[in-house]
Amino acid sequence: MAGRQAAVALLRRGLGSLAEQAGPQRKVAILGAAGGIGQPLGLLMKLNPLVSHLALYDIVGTPGVAADISHVNTRAHVSGYAGEEQLGEALKGADVIIIPAGVPRKPGMTRDDLFNINAGIVKALATAIAKYAPHALVNVISNPVNSTVPIAAEVFKKAGTYDPKRLFGVTTLDVIRARTFYASKKNLPVKDVDVPVVGGHAGITILPLFSQATPQVPITQEEIEYLTKRTQDGGTEVVQAKAGKGSATLSMAYAGAHFADACLKGLNGVENVVECSYVESTVTDLPFFSSKVHIGKNGVEKIYDLGPLSDYEQQGLKDLHVELAKSIVKGQTFVHDNP
Repeated sequence: MAGRQAAVALLRRGLGSLAEQAGPQRKVAILGAAGGIGQPLGLLMKLNPLVSHLALYDIVGTPGVAADISHVNTRAHVSGYAGEEQLGEALKGADVIIIPAGVPRKPGMTRDDLFNINAGIVKALATAIAKYAPHALVNVISNPVNSTVPIAAEVFKKAGTYDPKRLFGVTTLDVIRARTFYASKKNLPVKDVDVPVVGGHAGITILPLFSQATPQVPITQEEIEYLTKRTQDGGTEVVQAKAGKGSATLSMAYAGAHFADACLKGLNGVENVVECSYVESTVTDLPFFSSKVHIGKNGVEKIYDLGPLSDYEQQGLKDLHVELAKSIVKGQTFVHDNP
């Protein structure tokens, strides 16, 4: 009997240790969870031990997606919600909300072409977030991010719930591409590579800072220009390769999961969580800008300066200014014109 009691006590201590490792109860809601990004993103978040409740929401199809993902033997409890009448329940109590909802790009379609459809979707979802989960960290993936983040900000301002520290545009895919392309070009182990990417999340507004890449290795100006262009055109590269049958869904899901994990770690008090993200910023004279941010218990704890830029990068910063400014105003105007 004594041996059995000791074994039970040991088991309980072990379970307690596992619970401590997993951290506090954290609910993550994915809005657009039945789509091309949402499904793999849901699976990746189910694999994250920091998630205790995974709420999957979409207009249709989510009960099936939720049932499928729920069979994966990891910590998170999974629930599925479909239709506008269930959106509030999906959002209540969420710590992190990820928004991949919207239509994908098709061949010949620019991110700007997506605006009218996705702007309305993000506006509606942000309205619901302001009502049901005003204190959550909101991760906006829906394109065009340069405009959809300002849309969400304006909606939150109107609702009286806006906290700039809690609203993020997910530009992580640009960082992931820059790391991958740089590592491949210079024959480096990609796990050791980092490349900050600043600006926005479309075309020339994407500015990888290869002068600040780690590790630093000899690189020609021709290589820098090639890598910069390839990073900026990474989305188009995938759209063309899929020949009209999709856009960057799998890599975007990975990037979204990576950034959401950083938000969860920040909320849980992990130190030195730094990622590039498109946030309200005073780093430049633009109201929103992507650069390195420190993520903590309150969301954005610090926004880092751009640091020393090469002449090529300084020119890139000037070149992106007009386009990014127009995209920001376009998002803000949409909310004011569509009360």
